[in-house]
Amino acid sequence: MTGSSKAFLGENETYALPGGQLRKSLAMVGRSLKAEPKIYTLAICSSALFGALTVGISRVIGWLTGDYIIPILEGSRNVRDIWIGALVLFLIVLGLAVSVAGRRIFAAYGTYGLQGHHRRALSHKFTTLAPSWHKQHSTGELLSNVSSDAEAATTVFNPMPYMLGSVVMFIVSGIMLVLVDPWLALAAFVILPIMIIANLFFQNYMTPAVTLSQELRGEVSNVAHESFEGATLVKALGSRDEEVRRFTRSTTALQNANARVGLIRAVFDPVIDALPSIGTLLVIAVGIMRLQSGDVTAGDVVTASYLLTLLSVPARSFGWVLADMPRSVVGYSRVADVVDLRSSLTPGNGVRTSGESSVRFDNVTYSVADEDQSVEIARGVSFTAPTGQTTVLMGRTGSGKTSLVSMIARLWDPTSGRVLIGQDDVRTLTRQELSDSVAFVSQGSFVFEDTVRANVTLTDLDDPRFGDEDVWEALRVAQLEVFVRDLPDGLDTRLGEQGSNLSGGQRQRLAIARAVIRKPSVLVLDDATSALDPQVEQAILAGIARSGATTVVMVAYRAATAILADRIVFLEDGRITGEGTHEQLLAALPTYADVVNAYDQEEIDG
Repeated sequence: MTGSSKAFLGENETYALPGGQLRKSLAMVGRSLKAEPKIYTLAICSSALFGALTVGISRVIGWLTGDYIIPILEGSRNVRDIWIGALVLFLIVLGLAVSVAGRRIFAAYGTYGLQGHHRRALSHKFTTLAPSWHKQHSTGELLSNVSSDAEAATTVFNPMPYMLGSVVMFIVSGIMLVLVDPWLALAAFVILPIMIIANLFFQNYMTPAVTLSQELRGEVSNVAHESFEGATLVKALGSRDEEVRRFTRSTTALQNANARVGLIRAVFDPVIDALPSIGTLLVIAVGIMRLQSGDVTAGDVVTASYLLTLLSVPARSFGWVLADMPRSVVGYSRVADVVDLRSSLTPGNGVRTSGESSVRFDNVTYSVADEDQSVEIARGVSFTAPTGQTTVLMGRTGSGKTSLVSMIARLWDPTSGRVLIGQDDVRTLTRQELSDSVAFVSQGSFVFEDTVRANVTLTDLDDPRFGDEDVWEALRVAQLEVFVRDLPDGLDTRLGEQGSNLSGGQRQRLAIARAVIRKPSVLVLDDATSALDPQVEQAILAGIARSGATTVVMVAYRAATAILADRIVFLEDGRITGEGTHEQLLAALPTYADVVNAYDQEEIDG
């Protein structure tokens, strides 16, 4: 459980909200206020002060009118005496201003704090879920979770402190209204159940409309992300018009869904605003009858009308909260759907029991299940990559090479069998222990829009583990030192988005430096040298060998790579069909020769 999750949850409690709509709403409010208790206490107290001072103004105005204004108009009091009442009124108005500012500031801090909790919980979950889950969910969906869903989950908490603080105004105004005249109070209170019924109707219509809107936000984000990521492909194949139509369909659907949400609010908000005015008319009508019978004075009727106006403020604030509540519950639920997921890769709690860094596959089978069937990617694979040696996995596309080497870094686990580093099953190791032991470099090398230093260390500048000399040594091993020294700012040179100012080979070498600097026991290169010249690849592997007894497990296709290997494991359809050196396999395994020669011929033709 992450720190952000602990802020919301009790022991053995899930992120999801329990029960029906009302219970979900109450649970979300309770959890969120508990997550930011100090901020929301200050916000609610500021709002309560505002409510008390607003009600107090009615008494001050009445006091000023009776004790100062009327006597001054009648000539029985000096006009200069009014400064005392004016000073009191000024202090109350100043208190109102301070309370309004406090409420808004603290409510904003609380709202953004809650968004931070949700986003941290989501980002932590994203990093712990298996790659198979990420393959089934687009980047656009993930962006929608951390942006629009996290924001929607907190929409209701901007007006929430105002509503809770307005309870003070409601109670004080209600008591004063009863003290003025019980019948006038009864006329005023008649309107409240009507407002509650109107809110219930609104909830029934609003919840499904907001749910659809949030789902479509994620779809639009997904379509937009795909279009932006594939911009080069779209332009090259002339499919711009189709992409425009696809995006237009998604945005039109979202527009219609948002329009329905707006239409429902357009009906609800005027009703909530009109009901207090209707209540005021009812109070005046009852007041006139009471006035004619001599039971109340004209001042009582005016006071009651004013107090009803004050009562309408809390009523409206309840309306604002109830209007935003469905969207917040839907957003929170969409966040919970991700945060509550259980990863298929349960972390271990053990540490390495020996310094040995050999990698052993013990009868490993790996299956991928879809809706219709289960497909075996690897079947009964057993081999050992000895400590300090380079073992290369080769085979045709789809033979299971990437699936197997990914298990060393626990990107996924075998369906059966074991993968061991030394004597330790990788599934028994903690995440930190495994990441300290294994560095994985894929063919697609991601580059952050940051400095060279930050891209190699992936840490803050003040991290004591990696000094500049460590960075230069890693770049030296990766054959990138000369290039970086020629850059204008050296290690502080900022790289473009996704390494746009680097070649494919330079991006791969940067990724290798990123792995080497961590001095792992096992270095896994999943076709991570495919964009490099054989001479550069040879220099990198030699540098890795000189840097320590690192065990290297590679996926490769070229004969130049195979020649450098201490041992080659050849795979066909998920099974090992040959092991040995390059020369041994060339002589004994025709399919191996076919694969190596075909790839080299393809490079020559290219």
